[in-house]
Amino acid sequence: MSNKIVLAYSGGLDTTVIIPWLRENYEGCEIIACCVDIGQCGDYGALQEKALKIGANKVSVIDAKEEFMTDYIFPMLKANAVYEGKYLLGTSVARPLIAKKFVDLALAENADAICHGATGKGNDQIRFELTIKAFTPWIKIIAPWRIWDIKSREDAMEFLEKRGIEVPMTKENSYSRDENLWHLSHEGLELEDPAQEPNYRRLLQLSVPPEDAPDTPEYVELYFEKGIPTRLGEVAMPPVALMEALNKIGGRNGIGIADIVENRVVGMKSRGVYETPGGTILYAAHRELESLCIDRQTEVYKANVGLELAELIYTGEWFSPLREALSAFVDKTQETVTGSVKLKLYKGNVIPAGVESPYSLHNLELSSFATGDLYDHKDAEGFINLLGLPMTVRALMKKELEKNLKKEPGAK
Repeated sequence: MSNKIVLAYSGGLDTTVIIPWLRENYEGCEIIACCVDIGQCGDYGALQEKALKIGANKVSVIDAKEEFMTDYIFPMLKANAVYEGKYLLGTSVARPLIAKKFVDLALAENADAICHGATGKGNDQIRFELTIKAFTPWIKIIAPWRIWDIKSREDAMEFLEKRGIEVPMTKENSYSRDENLWHLSHEGLELEDPAQEPNYRRLLQLSVPPEDAPDTPEYVELYFEKGIPTRLGEVAMPPVALMEALNKIGGRNGIGIADIVENRVVGMKSRGVYETPGGTILYAAHRELESLCIDRQTEVYKANVGLELAELIYTGEWFSPLREALSAFVDKTQETVTGSVKLKLYKGNVIPAGVESPYSLHNLELSSFATGDLYDHKDAEGFINLLGLPMTVRALMKKELEKNLKKEPGAK
């Protein structure tokens, strides 16, 4: 039996249920509800009041927005990490930070257990628990969804209703949502059927549907230093303010809406809709700048590193030695990724509109159709001959084989 439990608390349906459930199943334990603020909208005063009212002994709200941007989002952005070609990892990259804050609080409070509301079917249980194991493998983990009798969101609502506790959502709008500075995800209800088109006008909260975006394009210019965005237009901005500004700009232009059927770590496929307006702009800008500043070999190899990092982030292995080593490689590649990128935003589309860098590898004298001093067109002949030598040898071999076959008795 645990004496002191740190609960990952968001104020949503699952964690609202967990507090009274812990009271009933871990009699006499002290419950410390912890909410890590990484940009989700909410009234934290009301959140604290609600948690205390339904049975928590203490409530801790930790502001980690700046750390989220600098230590998690920016390393992921520099790697261009994307899961399965579409998912910009908004929930995945947040969970290790959140779990690390629970671990820190548990150590400070001398707690002997950490409780989370992730389901037994989802990815988040893995992300939370791998982080806990990376720092405090001796702390007990309580995962109610793996042991209680509640089987659905309807059961959870009924649990609260029977105890006279206000239900934080309606059955008609019981989407599972996760929000932070980087994105907002939507799962559940009609989205569980991939054959159904989402009703974006009802579903979206950060963005407008692309068809409702303005008929006039909007231009945005970003400046990067060593792969990190530092200015929006002529205005230098700290990371959180920059992210908030880009979310508004992207949202009103219908940028970054992704309908995804993804492969979960536990083996099943799931469908969700993700809004990542500012993040989509940053990824597009960063890729444009890299195309100017990174050499071909490094660019090709780095693309593979980005895929591997995306896998590690998705599976909750942020604090693994491999993730740290790959991020160190990425940091080395970013030493020349400095410059400005202009993008045109129009009805859900992000269109390149110009890129400049003092480290540009684009040399007009080389790439121009006009012959310059650095390139002699005649050199291409020898290069092509050498590059094509294996193909030439193979063609000659096949020709010789055909010739010999024709010489064999009975050959037609």
